[in-house]
Amino acid sequence: MLIVALAACATRPDPSNKAAVQAYEETNDPVEPLNRYFFELNRFFDIILIKPVATWYQGVVPDPARNSIRHFLDNLDAPVILANDSLQGNWDRAGITVKRFGINTTVGVLGLFDPATGWGYPQHREDFGQTLATWGTPEGMYLFLPVLGPSPPRDLAGFAVDQFFDPLTYVYWNGPYTVPVTRFVLNGIDVRSRNLATLDQIERTSVDYYATVRSLYRQSRANEIANGDVSQESLPDIDNLNFDTNEPQAVAPKK
Repeated sequence: MLIVALAACATRPDPSNKAAVQAYEETNDPVEPLNRYFFELNRFFDIILIKPVATWYQGVVPDPARNSIRHFLDNLDAPVILANDSLQGNWDRAGITVKRFGINTTVGVLGLFDPATGWGYPQHREDFGQTLATWGTPEGMYLFLPVLGPSPPRDLAGFAVDQFFDPLTYVYWNGPYTVPVTRFVLNGIDVRSRNLATLDQIERTSVDYYATVRSLYRQSRANEIANGDVSQESLPDIDNLNFDTNEPQAVAPKK
């Protein structure tokens, strides 16, 4: 009922106003009032909880330890990445994923270190949302959900399927989903801590913070789906923007 009520506010412009209609179609955000509500709700929880915890985490945990946590979490993603590399028929990248997992799990001490990158096997990411995109599935309308953030139907479905690909989904320590939820929370805190300054900069310099995040997310996803093979002109013009969360001072993902 809430979706219907709020979506009604996002009415399509008068067909005679071609510029407005074109802008409406490009944003593809028919439930924008609801999305903005959830966006502000997430900002509220970020201000009162997530950002303070991330700031504490960055200030208390030394960089080497935070980097080891990041490498460990990235190494746990290998089964999901491998599944999607294979489903996309990208066997070269699948081979790199297997080699990275083998090297970092053994030489890298259960993934706490990342010698594979130095040996010529750089990190890359794949998820089932990207796989669906390579199969020609349209993104669907833009959605912004509590906790998850930007989640168009294609990526939301991809997120759900990836849980089945992830072996940790089936590990139970002290209760159902303890392990995946703990990893989700720790990953969120770590990523947020690496993006404190950049998110503040984006918010400070944005005329419409919500619209900026929506645009950055879409550009980021387009870049990921193309495996980085996009023109520089299509990327956002933000100084020092970097999306590699393996670096101690990485900045905000376009999400």
